[in-house]
Amino acid sequence: MSTTVLAVIPARGGSKGVPAKNLAPVAGVPLVSRAVRACLGAPLVTDVVVSTDDAAIASAARAAGAEAIHRPAAIAGDTATSESAVLHAMDAFEATSGRRADVVLLVQCTSPFITAGEVNEAAERVASGAADTALTVAPSHGFLWREELDDTGAGGGYGVNHDKAHRPRRQDREAEYLETGAVYAMTAEGFRTHRHRFFGTTGLVVTDPARVLEIDDPHDLARAQALAPLLDTPVTPGFDEVDAVVLDFDGTQTDDRVHLDSEGHEFVSAHRGDGLGIAALRRAGMPVLILSTEQNAVVAARARKLRIPVLHGIDRKDLALKQWCEEQGIDPQRVLYAGNDVNDLPCFHLVGWPVAVASAHDSVRAAARAVTLTPGGSGAVREIAAWLLGPELHTPNS
Repeated sequence: MSTTVLAVIPARGGSKGVPAKNLAPVAGVPLVSRAVRACLGAPLVTDVVVSTDDAAIASAARAAGAEAIHRPAAIAGDTATSESAVLHAMDAFEATSGRRADVVLLVQCTSPFITAGEVNEAAERVASGAADTALTVAPSHGFLWREELDDTGAGGGYGVNHDKAHRPRRQDREAEYLETGAVYAMTAEGFRTHRHRFFGTTGLVVTDPARVLEIDDPHDLARAQALAPLLDTPVTPGFDEVDAVVLDFDGTQTDDRVHLDSEGHEFVSAHRGDGLGIAALRRAGMPVLILSTEQNAVVAARARKLRIPVLHGIDRKDLALKQWCEEQGIDPQRVLYAGNDVNDLPCFHLVGWPVAVASAHDSVRAAARAVTLTPGGSGAVREIAAWLLGPELHTPNS
């Protein structure tokens, strides 16, 4: 009989430190979706559910491949425990699926750099019987201090995990570990009995301390977005993951420079390789749209030459993109949008594949799910086409 390993991701809508925190994007992917993907990537995990009281979070969870379980208001407030959400999710899962969980995981989406390997190892420790509970930890070599003062204010600091009169070398100290707050695993039966995440024997899943970060305030989120390009495995989409390609113009299909003659006529430089890539996408049946803030005859002329539609002179590009997707019957989560500057960020938050060109502004690169190696105007669109069609730009039928 196979073991049912249920991963539960609590993700309520309310957050005082970071509004809509669980939907905040890191590398272009909402935090809740990042957690779902880590769980789905763990071979031992059989089912993934997101416990939430928020419709937008539920929608994002389903789009990422999880089931969404409605979390009652009574256990969705600031004082509600994660344990209460997990117990409710277990009951709901077992009622709808007709199966009982053998192992239950509590996975926090506020830890953005969880890996599928860590999730799987925590599940394996419990599923194999090696431990009743398990959690992710990181090696810690810090000397901890505590201050103790009397009524007069006299006193001072003393060592908690060391004798301040004796400072051993790191390699001579007994290993210590910091709880990361990312992943917990428990036998389902034991969790129901004890109603707590720690009981019996507890296994430690040692993780890379460089990946440990919990998002509690806007500064944590900013750090996560800055670290993502260094810690995430680079990913690019395939043809079967994208239903449309939408391209910014200035800075994405050009180098963002404008040349003017004495009469004020504007000239820009476009890359022939981009035209080759767009033509290949068009032959492959992939809808391609140019979406630009600038009302410029150059944009329209370039679109005519490429034989693709254009929307330009657009103040709210995200609203225009949403309307275009509705008219075309395309799910925005299956749209690749390529841009380079801050006016592209609203569209980044709308689509499933936000892409920044290599020369994009730092904030845009941080919000992107993928970044080209090529700068805008130097063949970045040709590179994107190669992601989807292969370097030789073969159409799926060729």
